[in-house]
Amino acid sequence: MGKILYLMRHGQTLFNARRKIQGFCDSPLTEEGIRQAKVAGEYFKDIEIDHYYSSTQERACDTLEIITDNKVPYVRLKGLKEMNFGKFEGESEDLNPKGPKEYETFFVSYGGESSNAVRDRMVETCTEIMEKEDHKVVLAVSHGGACFNFLKAWQDPAEELKKGFPNCSIFKFEYQDKKFKLLEVIRPKI
Repeated sequence: MGKILYLMRHGQTLFNARRKIQGFCDSPLTEEGIRQAKVAGEYFKDIEIDHYYSSTQERACDTLEIITDNKVPYVRLKGLKEMNFGKFEGESEDLNPKGPKEYETFFVSYGGESSNAVRDRMVETCTEIMEKEDHKVVLAVSHGGACFNFLKAWQDPAEELKKGFPNCSIFKFEYQDKKFKLLEVIRPKI
């Protein structure tokens, strides 16, 4: 058995609730988001995690701090940040492209990132984390789009996408020989 990476989406934010595009911009967790993080914390309470990481964004850091009851040190990494949506940041989600294919390069001409750039950044960051010798079971809190693009690097994400990636979804990956294999997606009953 290889190492385990739990890659998790943050709790619900104000922009999630208001259906605003939220990538590099940030908004605080809602009461619901705080509750979701507490539920996720229950999932992790009997799992021995040796290292913790978070995106540098407040919504991810806050989620991790709630899960761990502020009792563990963690490392913040820019490589775990959400996709940059350029000029679309803070705008209505109704303006988003309709499917994953359209997403690939849509935001680049508006100062944002391509989905493949996010995928590559996430793969590089998560690989660097898991290559550390003492990292056997790791929790990293990231974002919906970043998690989706990471999954896309290892398998066709269509089936999992149909089930949805609600806030505080947990992607459990096995890491071995510089490859990640999705074992399951835990969607906490919230």
